[in-house]
Amino acid sequence: MSTNTQSDVKGAYKRNAAKHRHYIKKGCANFPPEAGRYHLHIALACPWADGVLAMLFLKGLDHVISYSVVHPTWGKTSSDPEDKHFGWVYKKSGDKPMTNPIGHGSFTCDDALIPDEFTGVPSVRELYHRCGDFDGPFTTPTLYDKQTNQIVCNESTDILRMLNFEFDELAKSNSNFYPEEIAQELQDLNDNLIYPKVNNGVYRCGFATSQEAYNLAVEELFDALDILEQKLGEQRYLGGEKFTWLDLRLFMTLVRFDPVYITYFKTNKKRLADFTNLLRFVRDVYSMEAVKKSINMEHIKTHYFTSHPQLNTFGIIPAYNGPELDVEA
Repeated sequence: MSTNTQSDVKGAYKRNAAKHRHYIKKGCANFPPEAGRYHLHIALACPWADGVLAMLFLKGLDHVISYSVVHPTWGKTSSDPEDKHFGWVYKKSGDKPMTNPIGHGSFTCDDALIPDEFTGVPSVRELYHRCGDFDGPFTTPTLYDKQTNQIVCNESTDILRMLNFEFDELAKSNSNFYPEEIAQELQDLNDNLIYPKVNNGVYRCGFATSQEAYNLAVEELFDALDILEQKLGEQRYLGGEKFTWLDLRLFMTLVRFDPVYITYFKTNKKRLADFTNLLRFVRDVYSMEAVKKSINMEHIKTHYFTSHPQLNTFGIIPAYNGPELDVEA
C-alpha cells in the first residue's frame, strides 16, 4: 500500500507509479533466482503486499524467499521532530502498543509481527534510505536482494509474475497462475476494469477530496462490481474454471470490502454480502489454505482505521468483520 494520499486539482486520488522495477529472471547475471537470497517486506493489511504473500504460499516458496511483517499502524519513521513522515514500521511481539499518528488509541504488537532480522531496519522507509531512495513513497511489498543490498522491485504485479515463473526449480508447487491461453483476456480485464475501477477504485473513493471525484469513483466502482457479479454468476473464476493471478488481485480487494471500505472509504451503495456471486467467489478463494494463511483481519482493520487521522481522528476500529468466510463455497 502506498503511503501517499495526494490528489489532483479536481480532488481525485492519484497513486504514484512504482520506481524500483528490476526483475529476477532465470539466466540473469544481476538477479538470478536463488534460494535464500531475496527477502520480502510485507504489510498484511496492504492488498498488494498480501497478494504477493499469498502467491509466495501458493507456489510453495516461503522456504526460498524470506519475509518480514510490519505493524499495521503507521508510525513515525524518523527521530527528527521536524520530520512529520509516518509509514510502515517494524515492531516485535510484546512491544509497547502503538498509538495512531496523533497519539490516540492503543494498538497491540501481536504474534503476527516479524521484524527484518537481516537488515534490522526499524521501518520500510529506512530500508529505502539505505538503498539510496530518499524520496519514496516507501511502500510494500518490497522485494530486497540480501546479496547486493538493494531493492529489486516494489511493483506488486511484477513480483507476482516473478514468483510464478522464475522460481519453478525451487518451488514446491508447479501451479501456473498465468495460463497462456487466456493471458490477453485477463490482462485486458485487469487494465480496463479490475485495477482502475475496483482495486484502485476503492482508494479513489476513500481519498477523494471533492464530491465530484468521489461521485465518479463510486459510480465506476459499483458499475464494475455489477459486471463482475454477472460474470462470476456464469463461471467460477474470472478466466473460467482455473484460478489465476487476477482472481487473487480481485479477492484481496473484496475481502476488505465490508470490514473496511464500506465504512472507511464510503463505498456503501452495497455490501459484498449483497452480491451473491461475488460473495461466493470470495468464500471459494478464501477456502484455499495458502490464501487463508495470508489473511489477518485484525491487521487489515487496524491499519486502515488507525493510520489516517484525517479520516478517523481517534483511531476507533469498528466491530464488523464482514460476512462469514470460512464456509463451503
